[in-house]
Amino acid sequence: MTSTPSAIPAPHPKITPALTILLACACGAIAANLYYAQPLIKLIGPDVGLSPHVASLVVTLTQIGYGCGLVLLVPLGDIVENKRLITIAVAVTSVALVLTALAPTALPFLGAALFIGFSSSVIQMLVPLAASMTDEANRGRTVGNVMSGLMVGILLARPISGFLSDIVGWRGVFALSAAFMIVLLLLLLRFLPRRTPSGSHSYPELLRSLWTIWRATPLLRRRAFYQFFLFADFSLFWTAVPLELAGPDFGYSQSQIALFALAGAAGALSAPIAGRMADAGHTRLGTGAAIAGVFASFVLAWLGGHFLSIALMTLAALAVDFCVQANTVFGQRALYMLAPQIRNRLNGLYIATFFLGGAVGSAVASPLHEAFGWPAIVAAGLAFPALSFLYFLTEEREKA
Repeated sequence: MTSTPSAIPAPHPKITPALTILLACACGAIAANLYYAQPLIKLIGPDVGLSPHVASLVVTLTQIGYGCGLVLLVPLGDIVENKRLITIAVAVTSVALVLTALAPTALPFLGAALFIGFSSSVIQMLVPLAASMTDEANRGRTVGNVMSGLMVGILLARPISGFLSDIVGWRGVFALSAAFMIVLLLLLLRFLPRRTPSGSHSYPELLRSLWTIWRATPLLRRRAFYQFFLFADFSLFWTAVPLELAGPDFGYSQSQIALFALAGAAGALSAPIAGRMADAGHTRLGTGAAIAGVFASFVLAWLGGHFLSIALMTLAALAVDFCVQANTVFGQRALYMLAPQIRNRLNGLYIATFFLGGAVGSAVASPLHEAFGWPAIVAAGLAFPALSFLYFLTEEREKA
């Protein structure tokens, strides 16, 4: 698959408020598909034949699929017309959601979950698309606004799926999401502008270039490793906390867990704030604060579990969501200031790396909670940002 080297790319359209809203809503709606299953593990597992010890595979495989899509699908945005790629990926997502809703056993369910993750990586074509239509001075603000939609989708996915599961069952949650994806596909076909990139690589050349870009871009490696550890904490927390709240200590129903998750959605407010901070030149300060904030959130989570305080658990949820999202935006804004012709590949490598962290966090959540309870979740949650902060200190020394 190649683009025509002699073709003269059309001028990139400028982003408008209406288009910003569409891109933010699209990112949020697609990203939500990655997280609908998270609070429903206890319902899905027995229904498709997954034991409690491996139930978090429901989330882990979706994240692994997402990571594969970031490496294998998203780079195509640097050589293939973007609107065509995006709409095909959304159509595939719709089909995968239908298959998930109909899956009778674990194997087809997990296979469909893998494809949901793979095709949902299209989100990371929409964010660079927004950046490409924005001038440099306002790029952080635009990225922050679009990413706030993505984060709202991630954070609202849990309460929405919790509430709906009480009404239509967990299968109905995925069926309704498939219908929503079809509506989104029609909107994107109507309003998304075409963007033909100027790259002339073949697909194999494009994939080979990923290692070259990774090796030659220290900023990419640093920002990706920061976020690897922080996103591991994000996924660890949100995979384990429904198990803790549904357990004997709290005894919450699915609807009550959904209300708890809804409170965490306020963390999406950090995206535009972080974008403005980055535009003002405060990325390093903001990064240190975000890492420290994630560490502090698990201190609050330990206190909440120890004293059985839902207020402290809610503060922990707000803090982890706020800080992880802020650090994502700091990293994206920094990377989008680099070479625009490789922007999709930079973004794909960045997101793929930290989603591997998310897969690690979700994979260990069920076994740790099942074997050792909430204190083990907290211990892992403190270790991840501590490692991130130690790496952050090397940046401080380099700047000195």
